[in-house]
Amino acid sequence: MTRPALAVLATLLSAALLTPLTSCSSDTPTDGPSPPAGSAAPGDGGEAGDAAFFERAEYERQVALARETPEGPADRPWEQMLRPEMIDTGEYAIPGGEAHLCFSNAGVFNPWRQVGLRTMEAEAAGHEEVTLTVLDAEGQDDKQISDIQDLSGRQDCDALIVSPNTTATLTPAVEEACGRLPVIVFDRGVNTDCPVTFIHPVGGYAYGAAAADFLVDTVEPGGNILALRISPGVDVLENRWSAAELAFEESDLEVVDVEFTEGDPATTKSVVTDAIQRHGHIDGVWMDSGATSVAAVEAFEDAGEEIPPITGEDQQDFLQAWHDKDLTAIAPTYPTFQWRTPVIAALRVLAGEEVPREWRLPQPTITEDTLPRYLNPAMPPLHYAMCGCEDLPGYPEDWGGEE
Repeated sequence: MTRPALAVLATLLSAALLTPLTSCSSDTPTDGPSPPAGSAAPGDGGEAGDAAFFERAEYERQVALARETPEGPADRPWEQMLRPEMIDTGEYAIPGGEAHLCFSNAGVFNPWRQVGLRTMEAEAAGHEEVTLTVLDAEGQDDKQISDIQDLSGRQDCDALIVSPNTTATLTPAVEEACGRLPVIVFDRGVNTDCPVTFIHPVGGYAYGAAAADFLVDTVEPGGNILALRISPGVDVLENRWSAAELAFEESDLEVVDVEFTEGDPATTKSVVTDAIQRHGHIDGVWMDSGATSVAAVEAFEDAGEEIPPITGEDQQDFLQAWHDKDLTAIAPTYPTFQWRTPVIAALRVLAGEEVPREWRLPQPTITEDTLPRYLNPAMPPLHYAMCGCEDLPGYPEDWGGEE
C-alpha cells in the first residue's frame, strides 16, 4: 500500500473511533430482493416481525449451512465453500501471467469496511502478477453506477469486482458490465445472476439464530431478554431479528423490550438503563450487531447491576471487555476475511479454473473456548478479529496494530 493510501486509512480509522456506528457491520442496504409471496415472519413483534424480511425456506437453509463443514483448506476459511456448484470459466481465461483487477466499492464508511478494504488490498499485493484499481462510491448509488461504467469500459481491466451500495439500483449497471468482462460480486447481492460468482458468508438468519440459541441455552427459564437493534428496514438486520424472534418464541424466555439504538453508544446506555428501571432486572441481552455491545455492558455497570449473558461481534473492544470482565457472552460474526475471496476468485476465473456459482463462505462464531484465539490487545478497538489477515503483508501495522 502506498503512503498516501495508508494515511487515508489511518484518518478513516481515527474518525471511526469518534463517530457512532449507524449500521450493521456490512451496512447492508434496504432494497434487497423480496421474498416469495406468502412468506410469514415469526410472531407479531411490531416492526421486528415484518413479513417482507422473512423467508422460511432461506432461514432453514442458512441454519443448516451454519452447521455444515465447508470444503477447502482448514486454515484458510476465505477459500472454503459450502455446497458449491462449480462452473466452468474457460471463456474468461486470458494469456500471460499478469492480471489487472478493478474494484467498485460501495464505500469505506464504517470500520468493518475499512478493515475489509485493507485486507483486500493486502491480498492483491501478495500476488506479484496482480494490479488492483479501486474506485470508492462513497455510499452513493449514482457515483457507483458511474464507477462501474468507467471500470467496465476500460480496456485494461481484466475482471471487475463489485460490492454494491444498494441492490436493485445497482443491478442494471452490473448487468451492463457483465456484457463486457467477467464480474465478481461480493458482500451484497444484485438482482441478476450474470456475475460469474457471488461471494458471501452464510447470512443474517444464521447470525441471529446463533446469538438467540446461546441465550436460550444460558439464561434461566422465565428470564427477561432485552433485544437491542440498530435500525428497522435493513434486510440482513431484519433477517437476524426474525431468526432470533423465532428462537425466543419457542423458548421459555420473555422478550420484554425490542429497542432501536441507531448504533449510538449513548442511546444504547439510555435504553439499557430504562429497561432495568422498568423491569427490575434484565437476564440476557440480544444484539443484531456488536457495534454498541461495550456500551450495553457499561450501562449495567453504571446501574450497579450484574452483567447478564450478552451477545456481541468480533470487534476487539468487545472481545477485550469479554475477557477483562469475565462475561458470559458469544460473538457471531460477518467475517471480514470475505474481502480476500474476490481477488482469489478473480484470479481463478482469469486462469479458466472452476469457481462456485454462489461462493458461500463459513460464518464462524466466537465462543468462550475460542476467545483467546481472536483477542489481540495489540490491535485497535474497532479492528475486526475475523479478518483472516494475519498472514498478509503489512500485518499488523497496516491495520493499525502494534508489533
